[in-house]
Amino acid sequence: MTDAKPGAKNSVTLTDNRTGRSWEFPVLDGSIGPSVIDIRKLYAETGSFTYDPGYTSTGSCESKITFIDGEAGILRHRGYAIEDLAEHSDFMEVCYLLLHGDLPNAEQKAKFVHDITYHTMVHEQLQYLYRGFRRDAHPMAVMVGVVGALSAFYHDSTDIADPHQRMIASHRLIAKMPTIAAMAFKYSLGQPFVYPKNDLSYAANFLSMCFTVPCEPYVVNPVLAKAMDRIFILHADHEQNASTSTVRMAGSSGANPFACIAAGIASLWGPAHGGANEAVLRMLGEIRTKDRIPEFIKRAKDKNDPFRLMGFGHRVYKNYDPRAAVMRRTCYEVLEELGKKNEPLLDLALELERIALDDEYFVERKLYPNVDFYSGIILQAMGFPTSIFTVLFAVARTVGWIAQWKEMVEDPEQRIGRPRQLYTGHAKRDFVPIDKRG
Repeated sequence: MTDAKPGAKNSVTLTDNRTGRSWEFPVLDGSIGPSVIDIRKLYAETGSFTYDPGYTSTGSCESKITFIDGEAGILRHRGYAIEDLAEHSDFMEVCYLLLHGDLPNAEQKAKFVHDITYHTMVHEQLQYLYRGFRRDAHPMAVMVGVVGALSAFYHDSTDIADPHQRMIASHRLIAKMPTIAAMAFKYSLGQPFVYPKNDLSYAANFLSMCFTVPCEPYVVNPVLAKAMDRIFILHADHEQNASTSTVRMAGSSGANPFACIAAGIASLWGPAHGGANEAVLRMLGEIRTKDRIPEFIKRAKDKNDPFRLMGFGHRVYKNYDPRAAVMRRTCYEVLEELGKKNEPLLDLALELERIALDDEYFVERKLYPNVDFYSGIILQAMGFPTSIFTVLFAVARTVGWIAQWKEMVEDPEQRIGRPRQLYTGHAKRDFVPIDKRG
């Protein structure tokens, strides 16, 4: 039907082979990464839309937050490599970076940490909302409901046209998400809720709220707190993935930030997005022993077998996931601290990784271990059940969602999301009365 070819220096020419008509569309260059063809006037000029299921070849927005080069295995936030941030920074600094564009100085960081810390408590009446759920409710179901309900409690930060209210809402969401998640965890266990403590760091406070019980003191292990902080950093943002795009889509209608983040949580809940580390543990449990690995490697290569090697490969990365190396090292640190250095699950995972990376099938297809391959092992060792894994992902990703939402709201080019379709249903049909239908 059409043929795209290079046109002027900063444009491409689209030719309709049926009619011979041509149109020229500008090419926009980013500071790094692929250029984009600006097709905003495509329908007006040609009468046609593009067809791109999943929007994998469509740039939906302009962003300055996160850059990914999947072929090279690069992930950067505001220009900083994820490896450097995970090694030298902490989650509060990364939150500030994502929200404001630069790493904070000492004074800015102190104020930001203070502002987040003193927003960690949630409205006391939210306890009644939790008690309305069944005890066996999935924690993600609870998260979707509770986060969506925040707009009913914090009316003073829902006016998205007010920059101050936008910032207050941003701080509240980042601060309260660990409290809300810990309450969902405690509710699933039938244990009392634990209030946040202002003298603890963000990650340490989260662990305290999850594992403190009234009958005995709980001292946060600094190695585990550092690992939790690093997990939060590695999951803070990942460009225009499904949940982030959902947040932007919801926000494009002018919805309040609490509703938008609830929408992001709902999208993250899907097993193809936020549930991958849980799937890795299920797979390792199915394999059970090292001697069975070749059997499952064979199954993974059989196109007629539904079995998939979970934790290998990535939708974006066609090289080693840059977060995986950091997570691998963190996994060793946590297991050693907990006296589980010879953890059978880790031994099984490492042997699976070794065999897969020596197999030509996986090497040719660039199916390298991703961040999910190790994160589930760490979280399980810390004492989290698999049902809470995606909740932890949501805690970490909230700052990315908020930064993306804030950028979208402040972008004068942004319009309400309205994807188009290729309609393949019936053409016009005449209505037939019910007594005359066959």
